Amino acid sequence: MNAREYLEILHVAERLKDTPRHCTTTKGRTESVAEHSWRISLMAFLLKHEFTDVDIDKVVDMCLIHDLGECFTGDIPTFVKTDSDREVEDSLLDQWVKSLPEELSKDISALYKEMDAQETKEARIYKSLDKLEALIQHNESPLSTWADNEFDLNKTYAFDTVAFSEWLTELRKEILNDTLEKIDHESK
Repeated sequence: MNAREYLEILHVAERLKDTPRHCTTTKGRTESVAEHSWRISLMAFLLKHEFTDVDIDKVVDMCLIHDLGECFTGDIPTFVKTDSDREVEDSLLDQWVKSLPEELSKDISALYKEMDAQETKEARIYKSLDKLEALIQHNESPLSTWADNEFDLNKTYAFDTVAFSEWLTELRKEILNDTLEKIDHESK
């Protein structure tokens, strides 16, 4: 990859800094996709000593690239996103990845294939962190920013995704405790 190709990739990825997500920050500011991707990457890195049998560097890589498709389509909340939305995003992402320098295209394609298959522990950890970070962010955001369906969704979302891991299941339970406390405290 030459310097120009490198810069062009960064220019595309920069779009995620301006791509708003459904979540807001503690102060009520709309979060960007880049902020979400950064935090799940940090979450993965912090688990290095909890999952010693896993290639955490690969999990971090997955977390870093997982929402690159949103450079082209924007963020659509999971409870609104349709199969058609996924197809468009996947197609545009695939076209872009194929246009990258060959080695990089192969590396990224292999990661996406593994992420989609959800057969490895690395892929399951990445997917869990993606969902759990959204729940954590909701717990940090003002209750007034929650959609009506999120009061129930935040109580049930992602338990199935983390079921493969005792540690992640415990984390999900702690997030639920925070959700219930938040609803109880802020609804009064």
